[in-house]
Amino acid sequence: MSDLGAGFGYLIKGQRWAFGHGRWFGFGLLPALITLVLYAGALTGLGYGADDFVSWATPFADDWSSPWLGLLRNTLVVLVFVFGMFLAVITFTAVTLLVGQPFYESLSEEVDRTEGGEVPESCLPLWRELWISARDSVRILVRVALYGVLLFALGFIPVVGQTVIPVLGFCVSGYFLSEELTAVALQRRGMVLKDRLTLLRGRRMMVLGFGVPLALAFVVPFVAVFLMPGAVAGATLLARELTAPPATDPRPASPYTLQKD
Repeated sequence: MSDLGAGFGYLIKGQRWAFGHGRWFGFGLLPALITLVLYAGALTGLGYGADDFVSWATPFADDWSSPWLGLLRNTLVVLVFVFGMFLAVITFTAVTLLVGQPFYESLSEEVDRTEGGEVPESCLPLWRELWISARDSVRILVRVALYGVLLFALGFIPVVGQTVIPVLGFCVSGYFLSEELTAVALQRRGMVLKDRLTLLRGRRMMVLGFGVPLALAFVVPFVAVFLMPGAVAGATLLARELTAPPATDPRPASPYTLQKD
């Protein structure tokens, strides 16, 4: 549980850092605003088209009597929109990071610089960085889509589908959201996707403590925009923690310690 609280603490620290550095906060808003406009249009279209899509996908229910027809299709409309929101939470970050790659990399470097210690810098050309980010984002989104399909199917289970499954959905969203955000700092440290996922699995509760509250906040579109600079800053602080060498005990060994032969 301490790791869970520590992860949430890095989220708060990142927001404080961003709001305390006004120029960098404004610098990090632009990519999120561009992405928000794109996603607002997509979700509006989904909201208007979900009814028609569900009716098209369930022709077998056309002859059902009331209230079963309405119950089935209304439930499916809600699930389709929830599934769309689930994907939007994950892809919003991926697309925003891709659009704002130079912005967020500079912001992440500044966080490292203000916190002291080593400040890793990418020596790759911009096109190469964009290619790596896009490729890794697609790989992550494939994983998310597989989880999403599974959770969507489990959503039909009575009671469990309306209680446990949404919670699991936000946990999945938060975990991969953390991966996308920490990738900015970890890529500068030379870590490939496989190594990043291994690193995050080793501190899963800390990663969830950072990502799940952020995923919940990102459900509100305008909140996502204003939290994005702080999310990148917090993810950089989290990455510093995850990659820090293990602490050693500064105390000298006791001369009375028994030695084994």
